[in-house]
Amino acid sequence: MAGLVTGKVALVTGASSGIGRASALAFAREGAKVVVADVSVEGGEETVRLIQQNGGEAVFVKTDVAQAGEVEALIAKAVATYGRLDCAHNNAGIEGSAATTTDYAEEPWDRVIAINLKGVWLCMKYEIPQMLKQGRGAIVNTSSAAGLVGARGGAAYVASKHGVIGLTRTAALEYAKAGIRVNAICPGAIDTPMMGRITGHRPQRVERMAAAEPVGRMGRPEEIAEAVVWLCSEAASFVTGHAMAVDGGMTAQ
Repeated sequence: MAGLVTGKVALVTGASSGIGRASALAFAREGAKVVVADVSVEGGEETVRLIQQNGGEAVFVKTDVAQAGEVEALIAKAVATYGRLDCAHNNAGIEGSAATTTDYAEEPWDRVIAINLKGVWLCMKYEIPQMLKQGRGAIVNTSSAAGLVGARGGAAYVASKHGVIGLTRTAALEYAKAGIRVNAICPGAIDTPMMGRITGHRPQRVERMAAAEPVGRMGRPEEIAEAVVWLCSEAASFVTGHAMAVDGGMTAQ
């Protein structure tokens, strides 16, 4: 039985762990050849190994999404390796500092915006021209439940993730008639290495994050990956410009 994206080429940034790794594995399981991108060489190569171990095909490209030259080279490498680019999950991101709006320092603010927002823009800037040549394509950008609501102490992260949704909707409108769909996913509290850094793996903080979810638990990276692959598949052919909450009901409150 054919997978959801059989024969397609998918790119995933931030694919060395967490949601990005789960997304890369899901794309491969559903039949895509996968371009794995991350600043972490060890983690990225491990993701490729896991894909190959399960019979899939993948290549790793070390990439800092905040650097235009590296992103341009990433897309060129993807096309040189597999001949095309059908799907992209622009997922690379960092959590940034925890500080109130007035106490937030300029340097960490700039770094969060550079990776979480500028990085998504740069990826689309170089992905979309290739998709235009092909006459079609699907992009999913990782926002957050914090892209839909505010969160105390996370000014830069919240601003960046709100920005991702605005950027997603704008690109979706600009390229809808060109056959390119652009959507965003908005994960809630997900059990990833990033969440581990946020909670410090302290049981009380972990319990508090889980309790914030109406379903009573944190999500799994694989649950986000399923939404990403679906949005990139023909099953979602009439979906574009959408910010999909995959958050256990968090933003329904």
